Amino acid sequence: MDRSLFSEEHEIFRSNFRQFVATRVLPQQAKWRKQGVVDREIWLEAGEAGFLCPWMEEEHGGAGGDFLHSTIVMEELSRAYESGWAASLHSDIIVPYIHEFGSADQKAKWLPRCASGETITAIAMTEPGTGSDLAGLTTTAKRDGDEYVITGAKTFISNGMSCDLCIVAARTENSEDPHRSVSLFLVEADRPGFIRSRKLEKMGMESQDTAELAFDDCRVPVGNLIGQEGAGFMMLMQKLQQERLCVAIMSQANAEQVLEDTIRYTQERTAFGRSISKFQNTQFTLAQCATEVEVGRGFLDKLVAEHVAGKYLVKECSMAKLWQTEMQGRVVDACLQLYGGYGYMLEYPISRAYVDARVQRIYAGTNEIMKVIISKQMGL
Repeated sequence: MDRSLFSEEHEIFRSNFRQFVATRVLPQQAKWRKQGVVDREIWLEAGEAGFLCPWMEEEHGGAGGDFLHSTIVMEELSRAYESGWAASLHSDIIVPYIHEFGSADQKAKWLPRCASGETITAIAMTEPGTGSDLAGLTTTAKRDGDEYVITGAKTFISNGMSCDLCIVAARTENSEDPHRSVSLFLVEADRPGFIRSRKLEKMGMESQDTAELAFDDCRVPVGNLIGQEGAGFMMLMQKLQQERLCVAIMSQANAEQVLEDTIRYTQERTAFGRSISKFQNTQFTLAQCATEVEVGRGFLDKLVAEHVAGKYLVKECSMAKLWQTEMQGRVVDACLQLYGGYGYMLEYPISRAYVDARVQRIYAGTNEIMKVIISKQMGL
């Protein structure tokens, strides 16, 4: 299926980033997985080349592009089976909070450093006992003169061990309504009371550092509050549309790459004197996968175009997060089976794709939560 999303300038950007992935990412993947974190240098190199926050205006240190440039970055990293380097989390999920809701001083201080890769960001929403329930936050931020004192614990925080700046969701005491008492704070990682409790071991995404964080009477200036007290839930709801779209984009691109690699493998692999692509079971399996991938691409490209146009798409982005991640799981599982025993070997990217795909149905709001959101948007 031909795609009409991207301009010639976008395709030049894709070519440049694909070269960057080939020369600077692929050769280091094994090392990153072994050490459990990507090297800081990759952030700086990507920032210098204009691959971080590519949508951001030049006045803030960005490349002056748009969300389609970010889409390209997500697609190419997914096609490279690179799940550890959380560039899109930084560029397209976290930094937009500062860009849209931050004060002039906050933007001037942080946006250029985020675009250059000098500042790595994380966002701390999830807590050990709340999961996707943002209204159930127990982390508190109490006003004390010209400071807020933050106390609480967070878990499953990507970039948690390497971040320099963390956006923390905490409860302030301005309302009994749980949805109107959530506020967002910028917390520098070198502040006293900011504690990286431990790095979490995961079944997949080995090189993405994921941590538990604690805030032990961590003091931040009043100027570190993003927007107004109690506006955090509104901000999160606004930006979760793009977060879920990002997950769908990465799931779709990875499913496409897995399918492409599996077709090639079945054409090269022989059994009983012929390539396994000649067996009807293989053909039927790949035909089913190809159909799902093509259907997903048509829906997703239209959705991305409408998102770039600024449309309100909470229902549709939730649908994409639900459908694309479920489709990815089906495709990766079916394709791994065609590899036979080799599909279980870590030297084959399909095995990493299999374990990495599982979390797509969990983070950014579980797929069960997506169904709740979709139902509400339908008026049910």
